[in-house]
Amino acid sequence: MSLRELIFLAFSALKNNLMRTLLTMLGIVIGVGSVIIIISIGNGATASITNQISSFGTNLIIIAPGAQNLAQRAASRQDTLTIADATSLTNKNKINNILAVAPDLLQTETVAANDQSGFYSITGTTAAYFSVNQLEIDQGSFFTDDDNTSLSRVAVLGAQVATDLFGEGSAVIGKTITINNKTFHVVGVTKPKGSSGFSSPDTGVFIPLETGSKLVFGRDYLSILFVQTVDANLNGQTEADITQLILDNHKITDPTKADFHLATSKDAISALSTVTGLLTLMLAGIAGISLVVGGIGIMNIMLVTVTERTKEIGLLKSIGAKKRDILRQFLIEALVLTIAGGLVGIIVGVSLSYIAAFLIKIPFIINFSAVAIAVGVSSLVGIIFGYYPAQRAAKLNPIDALRYE
Repeated sequence: MSLRELIFLAFSALKNNLMRTLLTMLGIVIGVGSVIIIISIGNGATASITNQISSFGTNLIIIAPGAQNLAQRAASRQDTLTIADATSLTNKNKINNILAVAPDLLQTETVAANDQSGFYSITGTTAAYFSVNQLEIDQGSFFTDDDNTSLSRVAVLGAQVATDLFGEGSAVIGKTITINNKTFHVVGVTKPKGSSGFSSPDTGVFIPLETGSKLVFGRDYLSILFVQTVDANLNGQTEADITQLILDNHKITDPTKADFHLATSKDAISALSTVTGLLTLMLAGIAGISLVVGGIGIMNIMLVTVTERTKEIGLLKSIGAKKRDILRQFLIEALVLTIAGGLVGIIVGVSLSYIAAFLIKIPFIINFSAVAIAVGVSSLVGIIFGYYPAQRAAKLNPIDALRYE
């Protein structure tokens, strides 16, 4: 029998049991679609985080409390980085490659105003924080260094916080809010920015560092410290100088026992990309299991089909069909099921990936190698799980097949 005749017979058989064919394909459709969706969302999320952190530029050094080693960090104290450390870094006589220092004293508190309230992240910081984190003002202005030294009760609201508390488009400059039952005057509202990779300034409230430390939080240790350098090419030496200065501040002589750690924006991108990449790979592997389940479904249906068509197989053999013809016919049927399911899965996966990217506001990225792999795997599944039923059909004795009831 020619290949054309075998393909025609395969399509005819699948068409005669259309509902069964569609249900059998469904497992492959779900498997291929799931793999594409998960990889697309994972790549989109990674790209989004990378773009957001890259927006800080390459001249950003991040200092955080806790040891450099992850295992040691989990067991170490997290109250080691202080306002005094931030102040010492502003001394140009000690490190001259520093452009700005932005301390971040972060805590979640209840914020209330205008009969509305909610939990928001409160950031105690200095005026430099806004330029370092590239925040722009929408209403009013940022607070100043004088506000910090004089313990002024002023606040700059993130765009979403202003909307939540006062309503969209409201003029809020000069109005008051309460943070931890203490009154603050609103002096500014930031423009919407979205997630910055570390946090979302849109859902934050910013107050002067000293005001936050003494009147709201009751502590002077920092959550994180941003250092913007003048020349990114000198970051290596600057990191070494910062490390030594803070070690001296903390009276630590052994650098391996440092109670803080440094990272650059490039380090943060690399770490976050690794984490999201591994998570995407793991989820794609889990989704790929559905391809195997779909393959098992194909094998089960093909075995049933062989039983149902025993007389047909006997008739084909009696008129000259060889074993290889029967084997090829049933393998073609299995391949048609998986390839068709794979193509439908691609359409479903790409469509849902686009919708998901639009809804969660991440870049829409389709990895064509992942698509090719998904379809290739689905075809391989068809061959592997279709081979046994096809071989079983090919081995049937034509006389016994014709007498089968």
